[in-house]
Amino acid sequence: MKIAVASGKGGTGKTFVAVNLFHSLKNKGKCVALADCDVEVPNALAFFEADLCNEIEVTEFRPIIHNDQCVFCGKCVEYCEYHAIFYMPSSRYIRLLNDLCHGCAACSAACESGAIENSSTVVGTVSSYKYQNSVCLAEGRMTTGHPSPVPLIKATMKNAFQDQSEYELYDSPPGTSCPFIQTVAKSDFVILVTEPTPFGLSDLKQAIDTLLTMGKAFGVVINRAGLGDREVYDYLERNGYTLLAEIPFEEEIARLYSEGKVVSEHHEGANRVFHSLADKLIAYGNSSN
Repeated sequence: MKIAVASGKGGTGKTFVAVNLFHSLKNKGKCVALADCDVEVPNALAFFEADLCNEIEVTEFRPIIHNDQCVFCGKCVEYCEYHAIFYMPSSRYIRLLNDLCHGCAACSAACESGAIENSSTVVGTVSSYKYQNSVCLAEGRMTTGHPSPVPLIKATMKNAFQDQSEYELYDSPPGTSCPFIQTVAKSDFVILVTEPTPFGLSDLKQAIDTLLTMGKAFGVVINRAGLGDREVYDYLERNGYTLLAEIPFEEEIARLYSEGKVVSEHHEGANRVFHSLADKLIAYGNSSN
């Protein structure tokens, strides 16, 4: 079962939930793996003492356009769906707009004059780690300055684990744009982490609308419960959406987390919350099979 832990906005506690859910499932004897797909700022590995066992470099196609060999037929521009080629035939000038290029290589297939040289750029790395005698932790880490995390997220989800696990957890990038969609698209279930504030509700609505469009099953975890108001609860109840768990707004939880500790290992209340959440996901997985 593939489970994405996501959020409509940053800072809601998405990694906090992913890390502690991983710990709880593991304590229940489940074969579980956790991949940090928040490749621009991965930090899930900071909570575990794990040993690096494999690292792969991920590259993406990038054309080199030779202006002096171009016949300015315009076919590469026609083939490029992302408008990543700046083209001025009247001035006999053409060049790649690197930040818009998605590496699809359509321009290379279109060019018949040999003006496009096939090349690649390093997107980032996918690293796998051994933890408690199994390769069950991984992270994607994007090269600084690369315009899009999507290729690396794909590679992380595909190459992170050599062995099959009963449960694969994906710590998703925040928001509802392409990185979020790429992570949840391959998941069987999505946990949306929010907070009981107006901003939390606004971004939760956007995330839910996106998942409904994609036809994805989901449930909601409210972090920092007691911090704000009841509008998130009213919204969930009004629409019949599942509230999976509430994590209380407590100084002790914040302190443990800020010290880089797996909170459910040291806080009895958090331990109960995450073990209950793990049981609900196990039951969902069993009912879906």
